[in-house]
Amino acid sequence: MKYNKQLAVGTIAAGGALGTMIPPSIVLIMYGVTAGVSTGELFKATLLPGLLLATLYMIYIYVLCKLNPDHGPALPESEVLSFSEKIKTLKNLIGPGLIALWVLGSIYGGICSVTEAAAMGCIATFVVLVKRRMLTSDSLKSALLETLQTCGKLFWLSLGATALIGIFNIMGGSRYLSGLMQGLPYSPMVIVIIMMVILAILGMFMDWIGILILTMPIFIPIIKSLGLDPVWFGVLFCMNMQISFISPPFGPACFYLKSVAPKDVSLMDIFRGVIPFIILQVIALAIVMMFPDIALWLPSALKQ
Repeated sequence: MKYNKQLAVGTIAAGGALGTMIPPSIVLIMYGVTAGVSTGELFKATLLPGLLLATLYMIYIYVLCKLNPDHGPALPESEVLSFSEKIKTLKNLIGPGLIALWVLGSIYGGICSVTEAAAMGCIATFVVLVKRRMLTSDSLKSALLETLQTCGKLFWLSLGATALIGIFNIMGGSRYLSGLMQGLPYSPMVIVIIMMVILAILGMFMDWIGILILTMPIFIPIIKSLGLDPVWFGVLFCMNMQISFISPPFGPACFYLKSVAPKDVSLMDIFRGVIPFIILQVIALAIVMMFPDIALWLPSALKQ
């Protein structure tokens, strides 16, 4: 049995990129902080768009494998797991599942803030690792160092971008762009499309955190002045950055995948494999743009 190489790597890359829309997504957290929007509302708003994307992926893979059975051959009978073996496998997911339920349930239920939920998740993870005897001094040290490196990177990026945006605003750049955008003889939706195109182009050459810090202080005031919901725009931004994760030539997810893929999988195989999923992501982005309630219905319903 051998799956089609490009379909396999494309599925892995696109599926991994979905993590940007799954709480506690760092993309959503940083957008919420930068745009002054409730992170809990963003987590709720990305649920249905995330399911939309996952559904489009599944439909594409199903149709492709039906038309070309060689792309995804069925498992031989000898390799099919029995019911008891499946149950044993599921037992290993109880710990991670409870942690996810604890963190997301506390956020969606309004029990605690995102920061508090993250702390609860850390405590729960620590307990699970201790119980499974998987926590060592080396792994704890490594986790702490990675956390410090990530926070340090975000701090310096934020510091530099804040200085740049501050000078930009002092010189009247923000007011100029806001007036320029509002003065365009186009509907608000066309202006949003222009913003999405700008973000997509930047995403081909820049990291998402740099794009966020550089563009959101400019875009968010324009979005609010046009009477549009910044939560909805946050979902669009997240979906756009998801596209950038797998879009060449930058496409960090593609390079990460290449570093762990078998030697016979080339970078070109990965780039070719993600193209259909990029098209599906663009379609999903267009759908959420045309029907904002896909993103805004759940936060509104949970408030009632």
